[in-house]
Amino acid sequence: MRDNGAVTSATRQHETPAAALPPRLIATDLDGTLLRDDKSVSPRTVAALAAAEEAGIEVFFVTGRPARWMDVVSDHVHGHGLAICGNGAAVVDLHGGPGAHRFVMVRELARANALDAVRHLRDAAPGTVYAIEQTYGFHQEPEYPKLHMEIPDSLAPAERLLAEDAPHADEPVLKILAYHPDLEPDAFLTLARLAIGDRANVTRSSPSALLEISGPGVSKASTLALCCAERGISHEEVVAFGDMPNDVEMLTWAGQSYAMGNAHPDVIAAASGRTVANNEDGVAVVIEQLLAER
Repeated sequence: MRDNGAVTSATRQHETPAAALPPRLIATDLDGTLLRDDKSVSPRTVAALAAAEEAGIEVFFVTGRPARWMDVVSDHVHGHGLAICGNGAAVVDLHGGPGAHRFVMVRELARANALDAVRHLRDAAPGTVYAIEQTYGFHQEPEYPKLHMEIPDSLAPAERLLAEDAPHADEPVLKILAYHPDLEPDAFLTLARLAIGDRANVTRSSPSALLEISGPGVSKASTLALCCAERGISHEEVVAFGDMPNDVEMLTWAGQSYAMGNAHPDVIAAASGRTVANNEDGVAVVIEQLLAER
């Protein structure tokens, strides 16, 4: 289904992890969190994920990655087969394997909002270049750097790529990628949020000045909340893991949340707990503790 409405996730004070309800769902980011720096899933983490599912705890991968980049974990989705991709812009069934995934929910960025965001950010940060992520396609401006290991489907100015009569206009836009060659990443994020306002949701997960722009109210947290509501799972029964600013809302929403040892300072401030770094299997460490306490 396609959801064009904004969903605002509630903010609240965290309970300490010890006071939280027993978990029914684990929500984990991938890059810098579940995955090691070489993009592998360690044997210890594979075993911990399987043990959680065996114990009746659902595991959701919640990532900024597009669906076509989910092959790194497609063997570990277990029963439900679902992942939240594009920072909440899509829920994807990965059961078909790489290249055969099915979109269960799409929360698109309206083209009018996208064009407004592009124009306002161009004015606020001259030199910004853009790429457009759609459900199946990837399009970019000619000046956009080679940041991704793929060949774009087309090259054109963002205004042309987002036009109502663009060649792929019938395909939903999931997010815009905005890159600046000179600005400091957090400063670029702050500037973009001020410039774009409520036209779109702006965040980042890259160590470079690369921003991710989604529909208003679309975030990892708000889409995870929708998935949990479908399952009758409350936020108090969710354990979440993350490392970058695009994880902050999800970590604030979850009943228990853990910043990785390698996390951004904003993530550490948002989480109710902390674990060791991704290269030390920080997610697995916590899952093992949770299962030992059951």
